[in-house]
Amino acid sequence: MIIVLKPKISKREETAILREIKRLGYRPHLMRGVARTVIGAIGDELSHQTLETLLTTFPETVESVMPIQKRHKLVSREAHPANSTVTVRGQVIGGKKVQIMAGPCSVESEEQLLTTAAAVKAAGATILRGGAFKPRTSPYEFQGLGVKGLKLLAKARAETGLAVITELLSEDHAELVAEYTDIIQIGARNSQNFQLLIAAAKTGKPVLLKRGLSMRIEEWLLAGEYILANDNPNLMFCERGIRTFETYTRNTLDLSTIPIIKKESHAPIVIDPSQGAGRADLVMAMCKGAVAMGADALLIEVHPNPAKALSDAAQQLSLEMFARLMTELKPFIAAAGRE
Repeated sequence: MIIVLKPKISKREETAILREIKRLGYRPHLMRGVARTVIGAIGDELSHQTLETLLTTFPETVESVMPIQKRHKLVSREAHPANSTVTVRGQVIGGKKVQIMAGPCSVESEEQLLTTAAAVKAAGATILRGGAFKPRTSPYEFQGLGVKGLKLLAKARAETGLAVITELLSEDHAELVAEYTDIIQIGARNSQNFQLLIAAAKTGKPVLLKRGLSMRIEEWLLAGEYILANDNPNLMFCERGIRTFETYTRNTLDLSTIPIIKKESHAPIVIDPSQGAGRADLVMAMCKGAVAMGADALLIEVHPNPAKALSDAAQQLSLEMFARLMTELKPFIAAAGRE
């Protein structure tokens, strides 16, 4: 159920409503908007009648009580009609500005990371991406620098002022990764690792949830529900391509998820064209298409020397290619009515 509160109610009145919702056996989730505060009440769907008594119990403060038909209750537009935004070190994801998250697939060395961080910032990126712990298909491939990689990301943040996003692979590392990063990324292989999602949510850090390799959109939305249901309002969905019969590209980047997510959910939608295409020569076109269709942010792999990258060399842009991309994106961003 969704309880919409009237504007300008006091903290004491809000607390009284939350107390009553809990007494009725529901778990409340507070979502504050510009003009209204909305409470998502999660509980036994067969006892809606009890929650509807809030209208008569608090006539001066409760505007409406509505059932949610979607399985993904907190993620849905029914729960939160307005777009949600995620603010990270002053950068707003889901607002007017298209945010660019850029950096190497893997943190390989201090020189590699700091060189890339300085270059992507100079070109206009606002968030630095980089893998410290890497999920690799083969156990013999480069697995990342681990804690050393996290410390290098923190150093790059200190030197450039860029926010940092990196992937969380294990529940055991949740607090450690949260200590060094600004956004926690949940990769495609872990998008239905529900205990990991809960651990990520409980750190309080914004969570970027990638779509699984063969994940239906409803499953993706329900995975996002785990973040919001664990009292973390800062959820972002990230389309990174799905596995199909096609072998020309690494994955099939499903740009239709942009309007679908915007219709079904209030959370921001991010596009990862690097994983989606798996080929650097296609990344620029995918970025332009994503921005034109309304993506809130792009997640792009960039390396000083892609040919020597220790992971995913074929899909990483060189520093020069990234600078050119940022210039070529401007008319597409303007055409979409964004900044």
